Amino acid sequence: MPLTAGAVIVWFRRDFRLQDNPALMAAHKQGGPILPLYIHDESAEGEWRTGGASRWWLHHALASLDEALRSRGSRLLILLGDTAKVMSEMVTGTRAQAIYYNRRYEPAIIARDTRLKRELISSGIEIESFNGNLLFEPHTIANKQGKPFQVFTPFWRHCLTLPVSEPVEFNARKLTSPIAWPESLPLAKLALLPLSRWDREFSGVWQPGESNGQTRLKKFLAESVDGYAEDRNQPALDGTSGLSPWLHFGQLSPRQIWAGVRDLGKGTGVFPSSRGAQVFLSEVGWREFAHHLLYHYPHTPTEPMRPDFNRFSWARDTSGKKLQAWQKGLTGYPIVDAGMRQLWRTGWMHNRVRMITASFLVKHLRLPWPAGAAWFWDTLVDADLANNTLGWQWSAGCGADAAPYFRIFAPVTQGERYDAGGEYVRRWVPELAAMPVAWIHRPWEAPIEVLADANVRLGDNYPRPMVDHATARAAALAAFKKLRSEQPA
Repeated sequence: MPLTAGAVIVWFRRDFRLQDNPALMAAHKQGGPILPLYIHDESAEGEWRTGGASRWWLHHALASLDEALRSRGSRLLILLGDTAKVMSEMVTGTRAQAIYYNRRYEPAIIARDTRLKRELISSGIEIESFNGNLLFEPHTIANKQGKPFQVFTPFWRHCLTLPVSEPVEFNARKLTSPIAWPESLPLAKLALLPLSRWDREFSGVWQPGESNGQTRLKKFLAESVDGYAEDRNQPALDGTSGLSPWLHFGQLSPRQIWAGVRDLGKGTGVFPSSRGAQVFLSEVGWREFAHHLLYHYPHTPTEPMRPDFNRFSWARDTSGKKLQAWQKGLTGYPIVDAGMRQLWRTGWMHNRVRMITASFLVKHLRLPWPAGAAWFWDTLVDADLANNTLGWQWSAGCGADAAPYFRIFAPVTQGERYDAGGEYVRRWVPELAAMPVAWIHRPWEAPIEVLADANVRLGDNYPRPMVDHATARAAALAAFKKLRSEQPA
């Protein structure tokens, strides 16, 4: 009999943590050997295989999880291939008695998990799944008519009336391990890190790992959350939590965040304890809303939620030069270019600037929102299918609770309002570092002598605006008006 007989396989997916991990806790309660397992199966992701920046984070998340398991006398088994085949071979080879995992909610993963669970149960294997990644699972939330919510405010208001489970602390110093371990692939065999080293600045910005996520959460709650409502819109400030990559990869759970915010008001009876805490918690709610929509409307990563938008007259970009200029941060609009360059160099972009850059692509350039969603998917370390889909459809005006069609962010106005001193632009667009505040968000309007003093040569070391704001706005409004007029009566 294999020395792993009677073991429970804990199948890690997007829950790379030990604390508040329901699947791991359930396996530990069984008292027998535990086989922590990760299967790298890109085909299971369908059209949304892990993007380049997220692969970087995934590599380090797996390394960190393995280190944490080893500190408790265990280790992470890494296997590669078709999930059903690998899992079947794993169960047969180890004679494991059960498989425990935490649920994911992407359409392709739900379909894969459903098939796999059916096959394993039919072969006599116990398989159990848990909620380890959301406060409220999508199938449990409905409006008064029993239908999915499509507007965030009533969705979140309803959620706030519901109980939230306490995060479970994992205090075991040692996990029960098998006497002999199945063979595992070295992490490097997954080839997750880019060969070109375009990620060379990532490690100076991010330190993936469960403990680092906890440290960042505690620091944010202690020092920054009260000012979050105002500071979160200032990209030059460190005013956001920056927790999204840890949340996406499950190195931090939303229940841990909920409990942390709740504990700020302990003894006062106030929850949330401040306006900043309330707004911060609502951002966690936005993530919940995104998963709610993706679950109920699985076509939305590639198709507009509002089907009439299939007729929208997007502009042509046959050469791809417009999209490429946007991707490289060479649009001629400083706040847009700063955001796109921050994204490329760090794998992350400030949320206010995400809205500005997305609006510019779909409304100033009138390029299709899926092109922007695909670029963000490949370049964000926190690329999350639910959040990415909701964000882009919101910007394009074609999704649930979307920005109205006439809301077209003016890049200059946005820059002057949210980067009033120009610090954000100076950091990410060094060509403009010497520009005076009065002109840094509109260098094409600056007097010749000002440009000369700042060593800015428009059309040479910094581009002129690729579109005129007023002209582009008028064209976008005309396109939206045409779409509305064509709607069936």
